[in-house]
Amino acid sequence: MRKSIIVCLALSFCALTAYSQGDVYQRSKTYEWPTDQQVVNKLKHWQDLKFGVLMHWGVYSVPGMVESWAICDEDWVTRDTTMTYQQYKNWYWGLADKFNPTKFNPNQWAQVMQDAGMKYMIFTTKHHDGFCMFDSKYTDYSIAHHAFKDNPKRDVLKYVLQAFRDKNFMIGEYFSKPDWHSQDYWWDVYPTKNGRNVNYDIKKWPWRWNAFKTFVYNQMDEILSRYGNVDILWLDGGWVCKENNQDIDMPKIATMARHNQPGLIMVDRTIHGPYENYQTPERTILETQLNYPWESCITLTNDWGWVPRPTWKSADKVINILIEIVAKGGNLVLGVGPTPEGLIQPEAVTRLEAIGKWLKTNGTAIYNTTNAKEYHDGNVWFTANKDGKHLYAIYMLKEGDTLPSTISWTGNLPKGNVKLLSTGKNLKTKKQGDQVTVTLPQGMKNQSFALEFSK
Repeated sequence: MRKSIIVCLALSFCALTAYSQGDVYQRSKTYEWPTDQQVVNKLKHWQDLKFGVLMHWGVYSVPGMVESWAICDEDWVTRDTTMTYQQYKNWYWGLADKFNPTKFNPNQWAQVMQDAGMKYMIFTTKHHDGFCMFDSKYTDYSIAHHAFKDNPKRDVLKYVLQAFRDKNFMIGEYFSKPDWHSQDYWWDVYPTKNGRNVNYDIKKWPWRWNAFKTFVYNQMDEILSRYGNVDILWLDGGWVCKENNQDIDMPKIATMARHNQPGLIMVDRTIHGPYENYQTPERTILETQLNYPWESCITLTNDWGWVPRPTWKSADKVINILIEIVAKGGNLVLGVGPTPEGLIQPEAVTRLEAIGKWLKTNGTAIYNTTNAKEYHDGNVWFTANKDGKHLYAIYMLKEGDTLPSTISWTGNLPKGNVKLLSTGKNLKTKKQGDQVTVTLPQGMKNQSFALEFSK
């Protein structure tokens, strides 16, 4: 079994839905602002938060492998060659009887993410494999009906959302539109020759597709009506769309969703239109600044879920990623996968705590900021205070480099003093033409830092 399966695709799913460069989701080329004022208001609040967590946790966590994709019948997928495809799928489905997270502690998760300086969360209620992390009335393929069924916290979604709600996080739910476990999507009468797509002819079997649409609608209704306030519905599986002849009636879903959750932010990934309230480039940072809502979804390791021997990003690397994204007008949602036992592992905690410590002293330049017109020069990135009077210059120290004695940038000339955010002290500043040079105090920690000045 390979511990990691990389989604390497050159397929188009819908008119504006594609993968390229590995598993990087390309964003839609245009954006449509929502017309519902409640949605607009919530979206603007979400933009102020800047930093969140996306948590993948499911049966794939048991062996520590990439979520769902191993059971997809596409040429790029690598599987255990000692099994037939059907044997492999049966083995994968059977992981539900081994997924018994007896140390499940969502309060620990929420505390760790709060300490990291995160402000919103998105939890995977169901990935493409169809395994539900909530007690669904419409399938037995859920954590509440297998190895964890006798645990008082078997309705996992309830306890995860409440733990984060108690920490004042904005609450998001990830939901997969395709469901490879459902006989109304992958029907055993036919092979899964169409890869990730529905494996039967919808025109020939319309009643079966209608049953799937009802199933999807009912499950979304469950997660949006039973678990308290939800702010974000984050929909994955962009190939399930009208343009790809897999219409699940998003207008009907949206009406139900916002009836249950007024002002709900909907993120129908890569499907341009009224239900893609923000864009979600995956594992990448956009090349330029945008003036509408977007979010880079990037992992703390190289994987979304937990794997036994991960390649970790350092805290400094994540901080630098956050700096660049925010300066370009976006949010960062960081992928962190709990262990099979139900905890955030120590190696993740250490990194997340370091990120949080940096944000405690430099967060004014990150949270609640808006775009600076001139947002980048060399190693310096700029954000703006909403008061229209102050700018922040954030020096990005690349990993392995040492802080210089002075830093310089062109443009964004300060009026008056330049202050080091971490100490509040004014720094020696020289202006010559349109260039600014700031002398740094001795003894500064060797990492990125933020400055504040009037413009």
